[in-house]
Amino acid sequence: MAIEVFNRYENKYMLEANTFEKLQNRLSEYMKLDAYNENKETYSITNLYYDTPDNYLIRTSLQKPKYKEKLRLRAYGVPYSGGKVYVEIKKKVAGLVNKRRSTLKLEEAYAFLESGELPVEQPYQNRQVLREINYILQTHELYPALYLSYDRRAYFGIEQSDLRVSFDCNIRTRRHDLALEYGSYGNMLLDRDCWLMEIKAAQSIPLWLCKLLSEYQIYPTSFSKYGSEYSQMLEKAKTPQLVYNFIPQRAARSRMAAVNI
Repeated sequence: MAIEVFNRYENKYMLEANTFEKLQNRLSEYMKLDAYNENKETYSITNLYYDTPDNYLIRTSLQKPKYKEKLRLRAYGVPYSGGKVYVEIKKKVAGLVNKRRSTLKLEEAYAFLESGELPVEQPYQNRQVLREINYILQTHELYPALYLSYDRRAYFGIEQSDLRVSFDCNIRTRRHDLALEYGSYGNMLLDRDCWLMEIKAAQSIPLWLCKLLSEYQIYPTSFSKYGSEYSQMLEKAKTPQLVYNFIPQRAARSRMAAVNI
């Protein structure tokens, strides 16, 4: 059974391509590559974020409260019918990130997130996480809001097992064709030579990594992929807020129409 629960602090940094190359070469002295990267430079992560018709979850998140949460459906690569995906709750409380997820099959996940009815119990599921997500679905009227994918290169700590460093590039977003199986494409969120680095650790960042950040003059920044896309959308619309009128259908094929208010 795939049960995955993470509690950790996350720090984000924006890197240019040349800084990324220098830094990731040095990381190999202290860290090992993610298993997904053993045979390829990067691997693709695809996400479908869920939100309310008035974008409550992302609007609340951008206000930087002490507690915030996001709900998403995630896959590694483009999933196929019957393929494995993850339903995830990501919470942040006073700086500590808690991520809880359960494995589901693609069609199970769509049906669950659309209806709010727990799927038939299977050994690969985390029923506790599914019940938590079910509570959120009953509390908020949630629909597919944003497709977001990116290419990742990641490392795990050798001596410090809770340490993880990831580099994301080619962040792509779209607010149509809101289904994971429709393919990994969309509008670029950042410049193509820009990498988003995340350092994740349950404990403090090791001294050797702090020295590398200082050596390459890398400084933390506040950045949310979903939040940045939403902010860009509002800026392009030149209106203080957008409300989405959702047409509830099967979650994989929901259609939306944006209206200004």
